[in-house]
Amino acid sequence: MPSSTNKIPQTQRDHGGGLDAAVTLYGGTRSDWLDLSTGINPESFPIQNIQPEAWTALPDHNAHKNLIESARITWQVPAGAAILAAPGASALIATLPALASPKTVQITPPTYNEHAAGFRAHGWAVSDAGPAEARVLVHPNNPDGRLWSAQDITAPLTVIDESFCDICPEQSLISLADHPGVIVLKSFGKFWGLAGLRLGFAIGHPDLIAQLETWQGPWAVSGPALQIGAQALQDDAWATTTRKRLTQDAERLDALVLARGGQLVGGTPLFRLYEVDDAAAWHDRLARSHILSRVFPYSKTYLRLGLPPSNGWNRLEAAL
Repeated sequence: MPSSTNKIPQTQRDHGGGLDAAVTLYGGTRSDWLDLSTGINPESFPIQNIQPEAWTALPDHNAHKNLIESARITWQVPAGAAILAAPGASALIATLPALASPKTVQITPPTYNEHAAGFRAHGWAVSDAGPAEARVLVHPNNPDGRLWSAQDITAPLTVIDESFCDICPEQSLISLADHPGVIVLKSFGKFWGLAGLRLGFAIGHPDLIAQLETWQGPWAVSGPALQIGAQALQDDAWATTTRKRLTQDAERLDALVLARGGQLVGGTPLFRLYEVDDAAAWHDRLARSHILSRVFPYSKTYLRLGLPPSNGWNRLEAAL
């Protein structure tokens, strides 16, 4: 077990998760840990019966059509916008920059760093401010929860990453998805808590979506993902109940951290960003109790916490 906080691993493309590395540094087994370093719902959508052919046959037309229709209804996708299902939003983030000739993309920090990495990999220059030929809006933003608006669409190609927006659907910018040059991303890993399912969506002008689909190839989304995704999107009662629970749990988490000297910077009901005196020290103290938090290479005071499962609150309170 380490004796100092300087052993927290940092990389340029840092992410939440990485529980195996935490186990190596601080001991225990994966089952001993509470991973609060991500914004994944700790009480995921309950997977129902999956038809055996979803495992044994190539994904077919009707299952794909059912998923896309469910997505269109649930997210109120404009009739003029097309929808592409993909093996996770990350796969789309890595491909989207190829939709235009590489010039300059505006990405306002701090935000999810895979967008900048994806554009740079395709030869784009990344700028904090405009004007630019492309722009990325993470909505709500990760890690501070910032919300954007239609007035922020200032570039010919605009990517609106709504991976966390299912917690606040009334804030969605999906109504803009049929505008030329606009692509809205959706993720199944956060609100539905099914990160391992690897299911994401690109929604936008049919010409752009058709190009992405060509690059993706056939059978990109597995049969089980098609079935589970449709089931989850159609379950309005679960979504409504879950939003209420997550909001209450976020308030409970705020009360715990603020009582111990932290200050709320922002976030969503799925994750909270706090200002603390020494984020590395907080991270280390929690890790010694086998609780993984999120710190950032660009800030010595930012600490991000996701929500614990129902049986993890006492452990978190004791560790704090």
